[in-house]
Amino acid sequence: MLIKIALPKGRLLAETAALLQKAGWGLSGYQEKARLYRLKSTRFPNLVAKVFHEKDIPIQVAIGNYDLGICGLDWIEELLIKYPSSALVKVKDLGYAKGALYMVVSRLGGMSTEEEVRAKEGVVRIASEYPNLAESFALNLRLRQFSIFPLWGGAEVYPPENAELVLIPGRIGEESFDYDLMPITKVLSFGAFLIANKNSWETKEMSEVLASIEDDLPVSKGQPSLAEVAGASEIVGRHFSTQAAEDVVRLALPDGHQQLPTLRLLNKASIQISDYPSLKGNRRPTSNLDGVMIKVIRPQDMPLQVANGNFDMAITGKDWLLDHLYRFPPSPIVELLDLKFGKVKIVAVLSKDLSVSDVYSLRRLSAERHQPLRVASEYVNIADKYARDNHLGMYRVVPTWGASEAFLPEDADLLIENTQTGRTLTRHNLKIIDTLFESTACLIGNANSVSSSSKSERIKSITETLRMAAEGV
Repeated sequence: MLIKIALPKGRLLAETAALLQKAGWGLSGYQEKARLYRLKSTRFPNLVAKVFHEKDIPIQVAIGNYDLGICGLDWIEELLIKYPSSALVKVKDLGYAKGALYMVVSRLGGMSTEEEVRAKEGVVRIASEYPNLAESFALNLRLRQFSIFPLWGGAEVYPPENAELVLIPGRIGEESFDYDLMPITKVLSFGAFLIANKNSWETKEMSEVLASIEDDLPVSKGQPSLAEVAGASEIVGRHFSTQAAEDVVRLALPDGHQQLPTLRLLNKASIQISDYPSLKGNRRPTSNLDGVMIKVIRPQDMPLQVANGNFDMAITGKDWLLDHLYRFPPSPIVELLDLKFGKVKIVAVLSKDLSVSDVYSLRRLSAERHQPLRVASEYVNIADKYARDNHLGMYRVVPTWGASEAFLPEDADLLIENTQTGRTLTRHNLKIIDTLFESTACLIGNANSVSSSSKSERIKSITETLRMAAEGV
């Protein structure tokens, strides 16, 4: 009987690989920078593994795509707090990657205790990658009014201007964080956990595999986990008043791989940005733009943050803008400018093993199935719209958090993904059957800010400066 296990990328990979190596599993392809997603064990012939973004693993195990999984308890509880009846069994604490989730505040925000947070007038804004745990905290604290901002990352940069509280990971006993943040309470202690699907746990014989991971198994420390390095760089950065001047324009710049092309455009426009990209992880760079406050956040988070008024302008991708607008058609976001870099295609992808060549044959295949078509994507709303617009019958959108190409064909039937050359898709035995649209970097703005008497001239000036640079004027 086949046993399937989901293994983590990222912060847990090195220590998990060391654990499984000492257990003798023989997963030679499971290592840092490896491009293999599918692995086989030389010790257990009936064991197969696949590598996922850690946040995807509890979902994949809960729905029964995998019998076992290894991930952090933080992501397990994030799922269970919203879906307490999920078919998950917490099998074993593996004893590494220890840390804690803390609710933290800015030292400049005027609050330092739970009691002061509870007594605050108006809406308490909470930003986090863990929106379910953040909401549970707010309900348990009996906050009168609160708003949760779900993020892809970089939560620590939001206080005090864009959120009063953030829920972030840190070391056990952490007393201070980057950007002058301090904890007001510990929400959850976590570490690496072995989990199982409830049905598999009750029906499959997995004792030999489980016995190989003994309680006293020595584990190499490997690379430090996120919890071990959190707060180590002591970034202070520049703070602004929580009530910024009415004419200050709040600009969000992207982190990640779009930083360098963004910097090239800004330099071409004679906009000087200091410490961007930052080797120290600083997310509050300064510039030669008068009356402009800059923060560095995830492009995926920008549309929602601009829409809710936390930022006036942002540089993101047209893909993330459309994903937002498909969910919130009345959103006050406007596209100010196509910046003409970061070009990718958003495509519909299938396994090469399927005899489907276009969306019409996919529609026929979906009609012949007796179960919903599984559509995997980081672009949940684009994927949902594509399936509806193309009449793909019964379908289920599977949210992913990276390495989406690993989902086909075992864990999804269709993938909505971005690609530049298509080589990565080809390497994973995938084929493109449709192109939805082409995406480039774009400058977006909040319509209320653009029409504001106090900000409009400054926004128009920045937009025109970037337009001339993008067009090579």
